Amino acid sequence: MSDWKSMLPPKVLEILAEDGITSLYPPQEKAVPLVLKGKNLVLAVPTASGKSLVAYLAAVKRVLEDHGKVLYIVPLKALAAEKLEELRRFEQLGIRVGMSIGDYDDGDRDLDKLDILVATSEKADAIMRHRAEWVRSMSLVIADEVHLLNDPNRGPTLEITLAKFRMLNPKVQVIALSATVGNSKEMAEWLNAELVAMDWRPVKLKEGVLLDDTINFTDNSRRKVKRLDDQVWSLVKDTIDEGGQALVFVNTRRSTETLAVKFAHLVKEKPDEAVVAQLNESFRDEHTSIGLSLKDCIRNGMAFHNAALSSEHRSLVEKLFKAGKIKCIIATPTLAAGINLPARRVIVRDVNRFDDGGYVPLPVMEVKQMCGRAGRPRYDPYGEAVLIAKTVEQSHMLFENYLLGAPEDVVSKVGNERVLRAHVLALIATDTANTRAAILDFLRRTFYAHQRGEQGMEEAVENIVRFLWEEGMVRCPGTEMLALEPEADLKATFFGRRVSDLYIDPMSAVKLRDGLLAYVPGEKTLGFLHAVCSTPDMLNLYLKRDDFDQLTEVVLERKEEMLFMVPDMETPDYEYFLAEVKTALVLDSWIAEKDEEEMHRAYGTGPGDIHNKVEIGEWLLYSMREMSNIFNKDCYPILTKLMTRMRYGVREDILELVELKGVGRIRARSLQKRGFTSWEKIREADVHSISSVTGIGDTLAERIKKQVDPDFVPSKSARPHPRKEEAPEFKSEPKDEPKKGQTKLLDF
Repeated sequence: MSDWKSMLPPKVLEILAEDGITSLYPPQEKAVPLVLKGKNLVLAVPTASGKSLVAYLAAVKRVLEDHGKVLYIVPLKALAAEKLEELRRFEQLGIRVGMSIGDYDDGDRDLDKLDILVATSEKADAIMRHRAEWVRSMSLVIADEVHLLNDPNRGPTLEITLAKFRMLNPKVQVIALSATVGNSKEMAEWLNAELVAMDWRPVKLKEGVLLDDTINFTDNSRRKVKRLDDQVWSLVKDTIDEGGQALVFVNTRRSTETLAVKFAHLVKEKPDEAVVAQLNESFRDEHTSIGLSLKDCIRNGMAFHNAALSSEHRSLVEKLFKAGKIKCIIATPTLAAGINLPARRVIVRDVNRFDDGGYVPLPVMEVKQMCGRAGRPRYDPYGEAVLIAKTVEQSHMLFENYLLGAPEDVVSKVGNERVLRAHVLALIATDTANTRAAILDFLRRTFYAHQRGEQGMEEAVENIVRFLWEEGMVRCPGTEMLALEPEADLKATFFGRRVSDLYIDPMSAVKLRDGLLAYVPGEKTLGFLHAVCSTPDMLNLYLKRDDFDQLTEVVLERKEEMLFMVPDMETPDYEYFLAEVKTALVLDSWIAEKDEEEMHRAYGTGPGDIHNKVEIGEWLLYSMREMSNIFNKDCYPILTKLMTRMRYGVREDILELVELKGVGRIRARSLQKRGFTSWEKIREADVHSISSVTGIGDTLAERIKKQVDPDFVPSKSARPHPRKEEAPEFKSEPKDEPKKGQTKLLDF
């Protein structure tokens, strides 16, 4: 085996030594020499086996010794932030690290200043559509969580992105990091990569099933747990009593909150005063029932984690759990695939989820991901993952299907026409592939083609090209007819190129275009919001039993605002239409300045749901506005206002005020109520009058005044208000004394 230390710059070894790292884990010992030699690699090992360090060392070497550039692709925005923080450990070596997860209609011109870019696969794909030369400058691409190729939503973009990188830049090195999967060898063959696949973990994992009061483990050992009224609480309390932390996975958001509240009431310990101080600060302006419920749970060392929570509250839960201040998190399975949150014991209550009108079993791979969170490196001699059974028959099923079952193979989801539409258009719009033959040649480079050959591919491409032609997004130069010959030259129209740049589904573009063409002057706010919610890019809310009549009443009242015809009530299309209207009403409530609790009661949405819909809604409104330049210029100023209102969540009368830095929707409304209705009014006022407005103060008042009046000179006597004493910063200090070994930089 090569001496990996001799292959790295001395300064890198010094940083590792500062973290107490002088040796590698077994998977790292095999993988590191390969990637430092520039080999492609698929590293398929369990969670916490040190995958990230392998990628980090390869990235640092490529930058320092080869002066190359590195792209680190992650599936989630939260994971991007975590990787960015860890990679910044190497900035002291002069390496420039950055993150890009935002605006898709932007080529990110500052990319050239970075050595390592962390991005989601969607953002990486979007950048490639704007800047092909950037792709050719890459010397290393790292694909984290590459087993998510199996995911029908996120997988295809990652797969197409990797295929495109390898086509446009054949010399690029590819490192794919994966959980243990059934066909890692097949993935390695696709990427022309070396394979390191091991089941080794730094912390031994004991997996078992709880039935009655006994956990039966796969190693034939047993453990008794004091039986309480609730099986999950029995395991959680047992974990806490031993000084450990627990992660509980359930299949619905409601269950996460219900269990956390229930367990919080069962905890007898006195709340940590430092935690209470932190909570009072973090939840000072919190008025939503879900936020206040979370606060009460955290006071007692419990928490829940789901997509309905705001990103700030999810981050707080993660931070306090890492600090050992939260003893148990009850979460939906999405937590298992993302952030680094190991626990002494993982408890999986549910192995099914609601999908397509009924409950379906979870994949083995997903349950293994949950189980893999058990065992904190350096703190626990072992981790326990426990599934819960009600009957002997269920216990046998859980053993056979999940604990003893092999993870499924990763299967490409690229073959779906709906998925391929946007990618085929992008190939044409960026001149990457301009004939049907060239498009097929590109698709032969995908994992889908590697697995299944060309099955159905030619027909799919023909159907997509025909759709793009009929909708005016592509043309064959010199002919008015769609030429179906494989070598016929295809060019994107201005419309087609714009759709590709905007990074929306071509079908979404068709809906937005039709809405623009249907516009006639008049109040159409709900119509525009419904138009963006009618696109496949917006995941609409589900209808509840009592929604039908209420939403129908809204439709009848505001029918004149709609851009599209209302379907017949007796058809299935009407239910889809109502789901779109319900989602549009969430956006409508947001820009009407309704508070989140009121929206939660009306639509069942949490702060996280609202933020998600608003973010997508703003992007689609922006896309619609850009398309109005082509199809209906009268809509441009209307959509500009609507887009800005969506960004800030305000009515039209304070649009000018929210454009001021430091002034959000609440402060803007406070200013307006005190008569500061415009920049001109603020310009005429003195600082004292502005600072007296609720939520402003002297410092912000002077900053506001400077923005509206460049000639304003702050008073020398003015001083910022003294800051409130900040709540203590929590550091990760679990109760157990850590053992010597690899730190977080290497553990994950």
